[in-house]
Amino acid sequence: MCQINVLVEQEGDQKPVMESVTGLEVTPEGVVLSTFFEDPVTVPGVHVKEINFLGGSVILVPDQDAE
Repeated sequence: MCQINVLVEQEGDQKPVMESVTGLEVTPEGVVLSTFFEDPVTVPGVHVKEINFLGGSVILVPDQDAE
């Protein structure tokens, strides 16, 4: 089974949001993250910048940092 860590990148710094994420859904309200044993968490105002399957991470960035 594959679980991934989610980080938010802002001003060149990456901060962890949630570990062992089993689901990620992009909604109009934000990115919804879920795990096996915790309630889902919505991270508003961000979008997915990068998914690193080998490194086991997803990088989110604030919407104003869109390229």
